[in-house]
Amino acid sequence: MKTSEIKELTTKEIVEKIQVEKENLVRLRLNHAVSPLDNPMKIKDSKRNIARLKTVLHQRELSDNQN
Repeated sequence: MKTSEIKELTTKEIVEKIQVEKENLVRLRLNHAVSPLDNPMKIKDSKRNIARLKTVLHQRELSDNQN
């Protein structure tokens, strides 16, 4: 998910996406611990998506506080 796509989402949608991505990350890690994933880069991608979502959310919080 690109940053430009994330910025188009509402704050509520971003919070929901963070929750979904966290659940997905836990599932990926668990599956990887049991048997190796076909593509372990999915774990890294999921972590990065969470970070992107949190960054945009934080930027919005800061801009709301300044106004």
